[in-house]
Amino acid sequence: MEAGHERGRCCGDAAPGTGRLCCRGVMAQEHSPDVLSLSPGGGTGFVGRALTQLLRSRGHQVTHVSRRGGTDRISWEELSHSGLPLCEAVVNLAGENVLNPFRRWNDDFCREVVSSRVETTKALAKAIGAAEQPPRAWVLVTGVGFYRPSPTAEYTEDSAGGDFDFFSRLVSSWEAAALIPGSPTRGVVVRSGVVLGRDGGAISQMLLPFRLGLGGPMGSGLQPFPWIHIQDLAGIVCHALETESVRGVLNGVAPSSPGTSNGTFAQELAAALGRPALLPVPAWAVRALFGAERASMLLEGQRVLPKRTLESGYRFIFPELPAALKDIVA
Repeated sequence: MEAGHERGRCCGDAAPGTGRLCCRGVMAQEHSPDVLSLSPGGGTGFVGRALTQLLRSRGHQVTHVSRRGGTDRISWEELSHSGLPLCEAVVNLAGENVLNPFRRWNDDFCREVVSSRVETTKALAKAIGAAEQPPRAWVLVTGVGFYRPSPTAEYTEDSAGGDFDFFSRLVSSWEAAALIPGSPTRGVVVRSGVVLGRDGGAISQMLLPFRLGLGGPMGSGLQPFPWIHIQDLAGIVCHALETESVRGVLNGVAPSSPGTSNGTFAQELAAALGRPALLPVPAWAVRALFGAERASMLLEGQRVLPKRTLESGYRFIFPELPAALKDIVA
């Protein structure tokens, strides 16, 4: 390795001359930041908080892009006017909550959903492309809605999809917005399943009825339920940032996820809480609350395999649902 560099003990050798920073304090070239700096759009949300905590615990500096600037953050306006600050990597986690039960599914909300994902991604991609010293890695977190719902088909990262309904086309547009032709920046897309964690996400809306013994599957309960523990989603993003060989699409779902149905999930969550799961939510009620198009996300599902994620060397903390739920509700 060149003078002024040393080996990062948990993420391998830095390529000569790159100034790549690893997770346990390395020395960098003079023109590089002294620690990895991250600009995650949406970094203060549910997943962003977990990722920020993980990265900082591994010695990385994190800068958020948000509506307002401040300590350890810049505003979207600053990004637009001044460009990307010097950093080694960029992550985009931004996106309006599609399943917000307090928002009607209408044209205005659809436009917000699209803009919060596609336009933020375009803004970050443009800033990366224009940067005098571009970051080494660019990670975008999208969703498994890219794949067509099916009770039997199984999807890997190489499977086709992306053009059959609103959500699949949204993911296609979202991922296309991240492309930076001719850029030296390494690009990674993580297609996430339903994120399970303590302080937000799907479970935050389920816990009260399940604790009261009023929980149960949605619709038939037979639909696949692609899930991932929030620690693993943050872990996959961190792994993608720190591993030079990782690029392209990774499926952000647990290894046992393809065998999990909505009914199985309901039973396991109830068991973790020591409650029964005897009251299914009828499909008509789900459609009435969320609208037919949005309800399809809950009443249908995909069997998604993290094939390339495992091949890349990522080791899941919570590969099985019972342990994941026990950790969350304990």
